[in-house]
Amino acid sequence: MSASASARVLRAGLIGLGAMGRNHARVLSGLDGVALVGVMDPAGDPTGQVRVPVVPTVSDLLALGLDYAVVACPTALHEEVGLELAANDVCVLIEKPLASSVDAARRLVDAFEARGLVAGVGHIERYNPALQSMRTRLEAGELGEVFQVVTRRQGPFPHRIADVGVVMDLATHDIDLTSWVTGQDYVSVSAHTVSRSGRPHEDMVAAVGQLADGTMVNHLVNWLSPLKERSTVITGDRGCFVADTLTADLTFYANAAIDTEWEALRAFRGVAEGDMIRYAIPKREPLLVEHERFRDAVEGKQSDIVSLRQGLRTVEVSAAVIQSAKSGSTVKIPAAAGAPSARTLG
Repeated sequence: MSASASARVLRAGLIGLGAMGRNHARVLSGLDGVALVGVMDPAGDPTGQVRVPVVPTVSDLLALGLDYAVVACPTALHEEVGLELAANDVCVLIEKPLASSVDAARRLVDAFEARGLVAGVGHIERYNPALQSMRTRLEAGELGEVFQVVTRRQGPFPHRIADVGVVMDLATHDIDLTSWVTGQDYVSVSAHTVSRSGRPHEDMVAAVGQLADGTMVNHLVNWLSPLKERSTVITGDRGCFVADTLTADLTFYANAAIDTEWEALRAFRGVAEGDMIRYAIPKREPLLVEHERFRDAVEGKQSDIVSLRQGLRTVEVSAAVIQSAKSGSTVKIPAAAGAPSARTLG
């Protein structure tokens, strides 16, 4: 995009006025350098709170003239909607997960790459202040060698979700953030799922995985708990980081030195409770930061967005989790096509 084009206000459209869609509408309505010009939702806007035209079809939205669109419709519709936008040369930010299947995700990647369009996936946890600070500190080597990543994500049943299970809806958050904060790819997963809501999809998952550098991963995810929890704990040889993404707090628990006079135990380096630090970090709204980064990318600026290929990889790992639960076996995950070699932090 030329410098003259980057100076003008970008025309954005939104597809889907569900719970997440309304949040996108709120942020887009006040985003510098962007004008929300229309929303597409076949159900219209029952609340009457949207101050732009609400149209029933994607073609009606395209007729308003768009530079980019935010896709926040049900996951099962991402492929159909995304391909129509690509065919009309519209850049997109697609809510996570990228698609409901690996094949659909690949078709979206191919379509947007073939046309050279800016496209990203809304893995919003990457913009959580606690996780951004954690990633920076891991890159600086503050934790030393990383041993384990443990995530817990649970809360009440989301009645708005009908087309996918807890793996695609919630576990995709943890899969993406784990690869992102560690800089490592998944190589295997083993999982168990439970369905208790009477729907065909899983409601709980417990997954164990391994990253390319040998780091052990554990994800516990469910939407059957009255307790709302969003926790990421990374343990290394200097202690552990605990990120609470509900409050955007990051805490460091340091290992303390242990002295022992018992000769036989001196070869074993133990762990003892040391200092605990809760970091003071700026806390901007993750969704706003996500939109700012994507706007900058559409303007042609260097910007940190989640690429469709990264979104595809998360769908691939999620599919492996579901496959493992169905087969009762560990699933090996081939390296992502064209992926760079894993980088080592610290």
